[in-house]
Amino acid sequence: MFAHSLSDRPPPEWEPLPDHLAAAAARAAGFAAVFGWGEAARVAGLLHDIGKASALFQAYIARPRAEAGGPKGPDHSSAGAREAARAFPGPVGRMLAGIIAGHHAGLQDDGDIARRLSPEQHRIEPYPDWRRQTGALPAMRALTPARPLQRGAHAGFSEAFLTRMLFSCLVDADYLETEAFHDRAEGRATSRGGHADIATLRDRLRGFMAGIDGKGEDAVSRLRSRVLAAAIAKAEAAPGLFTLTVPTGGGKTLASLSFALEHAARHGLRRVIHVAPFTSIIEQTAGVFRAALGTEEDVLEHHANFDWPPEDEAAEGRDGLRKLRRAAENWDVPVVVTTAVQFFESLFANRTSRCRKLHNLAQSVIVLDEAQALPIHLLRPCMAAIEELARNYGASIVLCTATQPALRVMDGFKGGFDIGEDREIAPDPQALYAALKRVRVEVLPEKVADAMVAARFAEQPQMLCIVNSRAHARELFEAIRDLPGAIHLNTLMVPKHRRQVLEAVRRRVKAGEPARIVSTSLIEAGVDLDVPEVWRAAAGLDSIAQAAGRCNRNGRLPMGRTVVFEPAEAKPPRALEAFWQAARPVLRNHDDLLGLDAVRAYFQELYWQHERKDEDALDLTMVGDHLGVMPAIAECATGRGFPFRSLAEGFRLIDEAMEPVVVPWDAEAVRLLREVGAAERPPAGHLRRLQPYTVSIPREARREWLRLGALTAVHSTLGDGLLRLENMVLYKPETGLDLHGLGLRSAESNLF
Repeated sequence: MFAHSLSDRPPPEWEPLPDHLAAAAARAAGFAAVFGWGEAARVAGLLHDIGKASALFQAYIARPRAEAGGPKGPDHSSAGAREAARAFPGPVGRMLAGIIAGHHAGLQDDGDIARRLSPEQHRIEPYPDWRRQTGALPAMRALTPARPLQRGAHAGFSEAFLTRMLFSCLVDADYLETEAFHDRAEGRATSRGGHADIATLRDRLRGFMAGIDGKGEDAVSRLRSRVLAAAIAKAEAAPGLFTLTVPTGGGKTLASLSFALEHAARHGLRRVIHVAPFTSIIEQTAGVFRAALGTEEDVLEHHANFDWPPEDEAAEGRDGLRKLRRAAENWDVPVVVTTAVQFFESLFANRTSRCRKLHNLAQSVIVLDEAQALPIHLLRPCMAAIEELARNYGASIVLCTATQPALRVMDGFKGGFDIGEDREIAPDPQALYAALKRVRVEVLPEKVADAMVAARFAEQPQMLCIVNSRAHARELFEAIRDLPGAIHLNTLMVPKHRRQVLEAVRRRVKAGEPARIVSTSLIEAGVDLDVPEVWRAAAGLDSIAQAAGRCNRNGRLPMGRTVVFEPAEAKPPRALEAFWQAARPVLRNHDDLLGLDAVRAYFQELYWQHERKDEDALDLTMVGDHLGVMPAIAECATGRGFPFRSLAEGFRLIDEAMEPVVVPWDAEAVRLLREVGAAERPPAGHLRRLQPYTVSIPREARREWLRLGALTAVHSTLGDGLLRLENMVLYKPETGLDLHGLGLRSAESNLF
């Protein structure tokens, strides 16, 4: 019996089913052994494809390619799900059944699994002698680790999380073993692995930091040296939860990487994952990391998911190649830089393409850059996931920010993180803020018209104005576009384009040339920019503080100027109203608006506002019939299966669903798209290399552009999972993708 065939090759060269089951089981077990559940993952690997032992599937797999238009392949995952439930009665068997049943189409809600396992509702082709394909299964007592799950305060959360982590182990192992079989059959060297280890990267970073640390004589350079030394010293601390509270300009990015690599090397952790709220930050951060580590291939910059549609049972095809054509990111590199949307939505996903990478979070150092940007409406489930990774998966989490949110128990946050002062990485944050104060914040009492902002731009040759939507940014840019050095930035520009614009801006600023920048919030957190004056439209105090971080960043002036204003023509989006309301009393009642006391008061006001309105206001999304992620999980904690599909559909950091489009912006993008389109399956690394050419647009706009021919599929077998912009007239050199180009509505800036 065979797992995969080879077109136009004799059966002796095909992959025997026992070989695939054993290889997938061994690889899945290795992945899950990192967090103690190796034997459970081994069972999932052994059983996942036993349905291929049916006579109907073997007849299907033997059909020649010329008959490709014939019937779809039979269901081959329900068999393994049924046998898992039979062999291991109870919660573990039910969990394995859901994992196996979903290894193509994704984890499903409990009712879907019940239907798959019911003889009355779902016919499964006989799969005789399946035990000859799998060999003996581990005993029930071997499946659970000696150290049981350490459960937190939320009922069922640890079990649901474990299911998703084991699912990740299975789907990644299945994919990798199918890929390895085809690589061997085609005489092709494997494209996986070959990365530098953590100790090597740590040593490279040490060398780089030795070349720059302490070289400056100014106060900012001396302060950065203190922060770096403290980060390296704190790396000895036991894994778990940490905070890193450093004001803007204090060397936070490289200090956090130094801590992460030193800590990982000291405690045997496997990788570093840096999570940032905006794509603009990950572009810059990934570039800084590559320069510091002297490597390109060991740092992955992961913007968007090329998320394929759910697969049916025939999706992998007789040879498995249809599955391989739908390649998905699995974070198998030592340093990953990604977005908060990608990170948190993956933690609550159900699809194979999103979940495949999750097992690689175990025993990792995860740096949550700009941690204050955690979404309010999903704050509790995000915090629960962070704690779960530290509690049961050996991860260290660093809440890294210039404006530390009041999320700890010691801050008075009900159900907050139990992080003491001894887990703060930075040396004396209060003193750091006092030493780095170099901006004066003004709050204008009256609403301000765009004409007034434009007039100030005319007076000030180097100035940045940050507004709350792409529409407002475009209108304000039109008002100043004729001024020397007028520049526009937004999320409709491909990352590589934005990177070039930012590099040009920095050159202009350094040379003393005009640089008048209008931007959405993408620029305000972590982007290395230093101008003498910044205007910030009404927003939360954390956003105001981040905007101020682009002002007099390097202390070139005695004091920079940051102006907070309420636009007359553009009211704050609804998503920002609560943040602005929480900021107002703090702006009135504190003299030092950027100090830690003001920031703490702001977050306490923000969280108190939400808790006062509704106890579930920090977990405010619909999951099926339930309001809230945690209640939906708790409802199923006493025996029913978890609603994984409904959880994935409900858990959205951004209200409007966004999907990626690839823009052939330069010759490199054109080449990559051409090679993907011509290949039977995407060449190794091409999807990663296309990341800097993606723009995320609203799902409905993407569908409409596809219908109108503005977008086309890159490869016939990939469908709308990977689309390219067909008409470059729709991409403007100053403002990026023009959503008005085909008469479509404008999409507001993504806010996170």
